[in-house]
Amino acid sequence: MPKHIALILAQPPGYSETFFRSKIKCLQDAGFTVCLYVQQASSAFDDCTVHVMPKVHSNPIRQVFAMVLVFLGLLPYLRRVLRFIQLERASGRKGSQLVKNIYTNAVLLKSDADWLHFGFATLAIQREQVAKAIGAKMAVSLRGFDVAIFPLKHPGCYKTLWQQVDKVHTISDDLLACAYRTGLSVDKPVVKITPAIALDVFTNNKYLETYLGQPIKLLTVARLHWKKGFIATLEALAILKHKGMDFEYTIVGQGDEHEAICFAIHQLGLSDRVRLLGVQTPQDVRDLMATSDVYLQYSISEGFCNAVLEAQAMGLLCVVSDAEGLAENVIHGKTGWVVPKLQPKALAATLLAVINLPRTEQQGYRERAVARVKTEFNLEQQAEEFVRFYESKCW
Repeated sequence: MPKHIALILAQPPGYSETFFRSKIKCLQDAGFTVCLYVQQASSAFDDCTVHVMPKVHSNPIRQVFAMVLVFLGLLPYLRRVLRFIQLERASGRKGSQLVKNIYTNAVLLKSDADWLHFGFATLAIQREQVAKAIGAKMAVSLRGFDVAIFPLKHPGCYKTLWQQVDKVHTISDDLLACAYRTGLSVDKPVVKITPAIALDVFTNNKYLETYLGQPIKLLTVARLHWKKGFIATLEALAILKHKGMDFEYTIVGQGDEHEAICFAIHQLGLSDRVRLLGVQTPQDVRDLMATSDVYLQYSISEGFCNAVLEAQAMGLLCVVSDAEGLAENVIHGKTGWVVPKLQPKALAATLLAVINLPRTEQQGYRERAVARVKTEFNLEQQAEEFVRFYESKCW
């Protein structure tokens, strides 16, 4: 049984990123050695050993010195390096790109891992041959932007990856369909392991005692990014305001679209109804969920969304778009409502219908959502699935 997993991420997972943290812990508890390989380190993370990839410097003189030091460090691994060069040339890479790939992958070329697992498909680009060079298996996770959006701008970007990957992890069926459309063979082994949440944190024993008062409290926790669909959400809320609905909408998060969202709030006449809180602690998010009525996630593109799971676990009424994994996260008509994306009028109509439902029907949705999250999206189940992921064969 393989015992050493190398997990490749852009940076160590933050305090609230329970998906990766729980995965690391469960593998360690099962007897695996887990090492993290990142482009940027963080002193706050100490769950496992962390290796930092060589940095590419803008100063050419500094870059030359850095490359000399890195290449000297690779001398004891010369056989692996030569194998890597052979594989790279066979895939069509040569010249400066090949030299750069040796440099940027130097830490991985020294690894004795049994599995290299890229936490996002984009991180595997220019690293597709490393696993074979060191005699390891390669896995990649499909999470959202990496397969739903990135290939639209970079056609063919995963051609080599799909050829070399040994096993694929997806968090939703829709993301897997996206990968197939970009060239992933249906013959490649695939395992779906959905995100999971800490149910001991996101729990609300009083959710059955809640009722929709005035104003209705709406909540979204997400980066302020175009793919989160905030403009369409605000347009739907402007319709509800025009119809006389009394509501408060709270957005938790920060991002590049802050200015555009602020302008839309002003332009749509929602300044008295919408508040932007910026980044909040996990406890603050939990407290906001405990005092909210409806959770909104009207994204244009979304891998799965842990915040929606957390909101369901807290007993909120959840209304989401049909973007990628959201339609698997929420079961339309049973645990919440799924609305076609980019249709503000449809979203407004759904919200109006949800709010006007009899209280007993609303509570039915709450109960079914809480029960499903507890049964299907708990960390214990996720841990067992990841152990099986690495123990099972790749054919």
